[in-house]
Amino acid sequence: MTRRTTKQIVDMKVTGEPIAMVTAYDATFARLVEEAGADVILVGDSLGMVVQGHDSTLPVTMDQMVYHTSAVVRGSKQAMVVADLPFMSYQASVADAVRNGGRLLAESACQAVKLEGGKRCVPAVEAMVDAGIPVM
Repeated sequence: MTRRTTKQIVDMKVTGEPIAMVTAYDATFARLVEEAGADVILVGDSLGMVVQGHDSTLPVTMDQMVYHTSAVVRGSKQAMVVADLPFMSYQASVADAVRNGGRLLAESACQAVKLEGGKRCVPAVEAMVDAGIPVM
């Protein structure tokens, strides 16, 4: 079995095929949502609130994202796994974005990283994509 690729997801979008994306934070839930038909599993920094009991996502660290994303990757076989870059892992500089995006991809074996922020993030997204890091 192979994982869904970025191209497959884009092709699904182009043809109007529904794309099921579900959030998971551990191997067990990753397996369950994949068995239920998820095409993409997101490991969100929302784990700060859902798993850790914080009031926001702000305390979530890169180490925690690597840990949880690695567990999700191990628990799934076919779904594309996308992981959030947590607060201040990409906002300070383009170099930080590339370094942390690459770290999350390499250490967790996810297939893409996700960040938020609109136009101000375009330089970071371009640099990550240029470095070979798939970005959502």
